[in-house]
Amino acid sequence: MSCQHLQLAEAIERFVHDGASVALEGFTHLIPFAAGHEIIRQRKRDLHLIRMTPDLVYDQLIGMGCARSLTFSWGGNPGVGSLHRLRDAVEHGWPHALELNEHSHAGMAAAFTAGASRLPFGVLRGYIGTDLPAHNPNIRRIACPFTGESLAAVPALNPDVTILHAQRADRAGNVAIDGIVGAAREAALAAKTLIVTVEEVVDALPPAMNGIVLPHWTVAAVVHCRGGAYPSYAQGHYARDNAFYQRWDTIARDRQRFLDWMDHHVLGTRDHRAFLASLQTEATA
Repeated sequence: MSCQHLQLAEAIERFVHDGASVALEGFTHLIPFAAGHEIIRQRKRDLHLIRMTPDLVYDQLIGMGCARSLTFSWGGNPGVGSLHRLRDAVEHGWPHALELNEHSHAGMAAAFTAGASRLPFGVLRGYIGTDLPAHNPNIRRIACPFTGESLAAVPALNPDVTILHAQRADRAGNVAIDGIVGAAREAALAAKTLIVTVEEVVDALPPAMNGIVLPHWTVAAVVHCRGGAYPSYAQGHYARDNAFYQRWDTIARDRQRFLDWMDHHVLGTRDHRAFLASLQTEATA
């Protein structure tokens, strides 16, 4: 695979197809909002969305009818609480029904690690004392062949496409992610195709504390997209817009208000730069 430098719209059109399994990862920061919005603009449908914590970006994708199913490990946002578009899809089938495949964070990490290792399943000590196995047939028990200990097993996750946001890439397509990396590396290596949006493209990647580098041969496309994680944050570049996260709870509670907001700020903007400008205009109005 040779890495290409593309515009975001071209990368999404080329690699994200209707019916695909798609993981937009990024734990706490570096959530790829710009890519999620472009998926909505291109009206991709029937997607199997994969992500540890769905966060606002998946609330938007689900509410706009992009998803048929969701594999996840916590259906909310720590600062906001419930995701109302996710809940509406599950409880009332709006805009249509959503299949759920719920795990713990550890179970998702094990599934991504298995996928990255090209193993059929992941193993962990987990789910003990929870009712998740009763509701998810993909959580099973196996006996350790060495000790006889009963362990949890989860099927490997191998997304058709993983999309990440990162601080920087070099011109060859090597990608550097700093700060809280979450399951970014595992989700990247588990995928059939990896797209990365970045804050900057540099001649050489500087050393960074608690950083990882994804080599260019694992990356299908690099997209230069400043602010691509906003309203999430990108460590070293900009802070999380906590006020927006708080406003989202009110926006997402009502179907029509949600649709009006998405129509104006996402469908009504041509790209992420225009989206950011629309948010700034709204904040100062």
